[in-house]
Amino acid sequence: MSDPIVPPAPQAPAAGFYTPGAPPPAASVPAPPAPGGLPPAPEQPSPKKPKKLNVLALVAMIVALVGFLFACIPGALVVGWVLLPIAFVLSIVSLFLKGDKKWFGIVGLVVSIVGTIVGVLVFFTVVATSFDEAFGSGDTVVTQSADEADEAPADGAEEPAADAAQGSRENPYPLASTISSDEWTVVVNSYTPDGSAIVAGANQFNEAAPAGSHYEIVNYTVTYTGAESALAAEVGVDLVTGAGNVVNSYDSMAVLEDGFGLDELYKDGSATGSVAFLVPDGETVLIRVAPGFLADEVFVKP
Repeated sequence: MSDPIVPPAPQAPAAGFYTPGAPPPAASVPAPPAPGGLPPAPEQPSPKKPKKLNVLALVAMIVALVGFLFACIPGALVVGWVLLPIAFVLSIVSLFLKGDKKWFGIVGLVVSIVGTIVGVLVFFTVVATSFDEAFGSGDTVVTQSADEADEAPADGAEEPAADAAQGSRENPYPLASTISSDEWTVVVNSYTPDGSAIVAGANQFNEAAPAGSHYEIVNYTVTYTGAESALAAEVGVDLVTGAGNVVNSYDSMAVLEDGFGLDELYKDGSATGSVAFLVPDGETVLIRVAPGFLADEVFVKP
């Protein structure tokens, strides 16, 4: 008896082919429409996470602004100098950190630099003001009697320049004028054009004037009007020749009987003395007076 014949197994259709009567492939079945006949909504992208605030940059800006304010106040200048460097460092560090609003750090950096410059300017202004208050003598004021002001120039004397400021070399004040500042009052009492004999008789160790020169002597009175005490040597008196050379009393070191020393004066205290100057023969001179270290100088005509 022969074996029964087995029919061959159906072969799957090749990819891309469709067998009539067979259900369509799952991949080709369209998705069912959404309710209402509309296509399905597309997927929404997930929202981005908000950036983290750069807290250090904000702190740096605040510290810089506070330091800038203190740097502008003379009495609190030190506080500004402490805060501004801290703000500078914090601002630089904040620029390298992650986070939003890094412009806080940029603002802090700029303000800290500008504040340091302003602080330096305020510091030098305070120092200059303090130095002037400690050593300055203020503006120089000169008064003279009515007779001196109306006195006509001597015969042969040069007329002062019409546009020259009074007290300048071109228009000096007369002798006995009262020259004042905030701390000193100076009066030039007399002028001796040939004082070689006086210098020789005042001290045996004084040297005679070299050939071609002679001694001239100026006598003046200083009065201290400041608050505490000061030395009479703070008042400057010297000669200026017609050629423009300055002659100081210490050029010759001549000692006079009534010479000035290290006289210390309290308020309203006065001292009177004489100073000798070694002047070249044939030179005309003016007396230059400065009533204090930083006071304005004026010229007096002998």
